[in-house]
Amino acid sequence: MTAGCRNVGGEQATLVAALRNPACYPYPAEQVEVIETHISYVLLSGAYAYKIKKAVALGFLDFSTLARRRVFCEEELRLNRRLAPELYLTVVAITGSPDAPRFAGNGEAIEYAVQMARFSQEALLDRQLALGCLSPGMIDQLADDLADFHERAERAPPDQQFGSPEAVWEPMAQNFAQLGEQLSGAAHRARLADLEAWSRQRFSQLAELLATRLRDGWIRECHGDLHLGNIVTTGAGLRFFDCIEFDPGLRWIDVLNEIAFLTMDLEERGRPDYAHRLLNRHLEASGDYGGLPLLAFYTVYRALVRAKVAAIRASQEDPTGRLTDLASCDQYLACAVKATLPGKPRLLLMHGLAGSGKSWLAQQLLERLGALRIRSDIERKRLFGLPALARSDYAVGDGIYDSAATTATYDRLVELASHILAAGYPVLVDAANLKAWQRAAFRELAAAREVPFVILACTAPEAVLRTRLATRQAAGRDASEADQAVLAHQMHAREAFTPDEEACTLTIDTSVPFPDDLPAMLQDIPIPCPPESVR
Repeated sequence: MTAGCRNVGGEQATLVAALRNPACYPYPAEQVEVIETHISYVLLSGAYAYKIKKAVALGFLDFSTLARRRVFCEEELRLNRRLAPELYLTVVAITGSPDAPRFAGNGEAIEYAVQMARFSQEALLDRQLALGCLSPGMIDQLADDLADFHERAERAPPDQQFGSPEAVWEPMAQNFAQLGEQLSGAAHRARLADLEAWSRQRFSQLAELLATRLRDGWIRECHGDLHLGNIVTTGAGLRFFDCIEFDPGLRWIDVLNEIAFLTMDLEERGRPDYAHRLLNRHLEASGDYGGLPLLAFYTVYRALVRAKVAAIRASQEDPTGRLTDLASCDQYLACAVKATLPGKPRLLLMHGLAGSGKSWLAQQLLERLGALRIRSDIERKRLFGLPALARSDYAVGDGIYDSAATTATYDRLVELASHILAAGYPVLVDAANLKAWQRAAFRELAAAREVPFVILACTAPEAVLRTRLATRQAAGRDASEADQAVLAHQMHAREAFTPDEEACTLTIDTSVPFPDDLPAMLQDIPIPCPPESVR
């Protein structure tokens, strides 16, 4: 930071201190609170919040002049209205002098602020998580809202710079350099050097995929800084705020880069189950399984961005705050290291009649095992251009449920499972798998990939099956279209397990509580021999 910036910073400190006076505001305000981040001051006054950008130049951003701060205030307003129009109200000029400021006064502006509708800090998702109020339903809504935002977001043209391999690596390289400037201990520097070496190697391996992602339209104008502290629950639902405004290159990114930030944040905060739930829900909505080899690469980057932010804050804090931020920096470094560890791919094949609890069991397991689920009900509809919850109105054996469509669906499931295993993740195949040829295809894949394989056969009394189907149909919130007629057909058409299949099958009665020992049992399953072809 230049000497000029330091002077302005001193004037800002005087300004912020003066703005604690309720008399500065053009409406009655009893008390003014101040929240300070590494790049801004947020003043909470009455029904409003005013965000002032710090006069800093940090390498990755430059707010060092009043003109630049005005431009970025206006850009912040424009961009965040895409996501939370009711929160972002206007840009206001602050006039007067640093020690006697006024909002909306006459005279030359001495500073600018983004005026927002105020919300409770307890409504932020990081606070909700800490309070134990962040529910599975909220995670599902977050995944759905994010998938919808990404679907609507503008795609980067393949001939521009955003999303190219070089554009992906540049902020990562800068982040390593900037974080290195903040770290002092030999152990920290050694860890950072290892992470940089790993990232460089993965970048070289992933360069072709990165270029493909740009060509295929996965580089979009995203939020850019989407962690739990930038999401708030309101009366209108979840709202994303405080997106990246200071550098379009940090906003025009791979959608999976954005997902990696949230899943990393949940992991670091001790909720890997929620991270797995969010990732699965988003992938089921987007179908973006092809990007999975990039997930760990982006996770490391996002963890190190948060480590840098914590380190910068430590340099700005008093001794007590400094210790807290340094501890946070250590945690994010550890999170980055964890993301570099090799995965444990395995193939878990669901089996069972309609209503037998396959999807319920798969949901429990994916949260505990970190597995990725692929659902036949969703992928079948995706093949035919239908949303997951759309009603096709086709009976068994017709339309999207005829034999050719079923074969195409299972071929697609095998293809997706292969991609997921190659990326290093366990995969749960959520399908009926009532025919021997269907099961054999996945067993062949597991044998070819040399990964453990197990069939999870879900059972329940027939009365329970029928009740579940009726309840699910009435709710209309599931991708499955199975009804009583489908169940009757399946009971007649299912094919018994072969002796070889029985040897790698676990039968689970889903009419009783979830077996807590099941995840541990699934950690030690064998690699199958390839079956004889039965198709």
